[in-house]
Amino acid sequence: MAAVAFRGVQSFRTNWHWQQGARGMATLKELSIRLKSVKNIEKITKSMKMVSAAKYAQAERQLKPARTYGVAAQAVLEKAEVVEEERSENHLFVVISSDRGLCGSIHSNLARTLRPIMEQRSSSANTYFVCVGDKVRTILQRTMRDNLFMTFNEVGKKPPVFVESTAIAHAILNSGLEFGTAEIVYNRFKNVISYQTTLQPFVPLKTLTESENLLLYDDVDADVLQCYHEMTWPISCSTP
Repeated sequence: MAAVAFRGVQSFRTNWHWQQGARGMATLKELSIRLKSVKNIEKITKSMKMVSAAKYAQAERQLKPARTYGVAAQAVLEKAEVVEEERSENHLFVVISSDRGLCGSIHSNLARTLRPIMEQRSSSANTYFVCVGDKVRTILQRTMRDNLFMTFNEVGKKPPVFVESTAIAHAILNSGLEFGTAEIVYNRFKNVISYQTTLQPFVPLKTLTESENLLLYDDVDADVLQCYHEMTWPISCSTP
């Protein structure tokens, strides 16, 4: 009786495993559909790569001549030996990223650069962030929500133009925010696989007007320095 029951259990197990295998095995029709789906995805991916390569080439062509203005503006200060001030109690960071992700640690590196600076400051309550791009805003608001002052999005959705950076600079300078020193934090492009997270200081207007080397020129007065100071903001925001 026990032997018959044992054979019955074995037969049930064998049939059960066979049925499971039959249900788990794809038919030729299903395999054909899957192969066709993989080929379609391959075509879509190839098209996306071509579009990305074209956009990258266009952005690189536009960056090279635009960066010349930023380098020239910085060279004026270096040749005039304008001394950059240390971070004041009321300090502003303009953090530039984008609205989209899927680009590795580009956005998180910006926050990682700012974190130790915030820890070293004696009073973080007087430190403000202006975020260009939703991604870096999302990261910063997790731990520094109270320091967020202003956010811009949809910037650079189309090929960026100088008008966009001018609007950002105008909004910051006319926001009523009182700050002594400021820095722009961004990822400086090197090549397709390399970048460098950079902090570039904005020279305050007071420092410009008190620079002895700049005041040596007859044509340079307070109004000229005021215009130059206002112009360096959008130039720095648009030529990283």
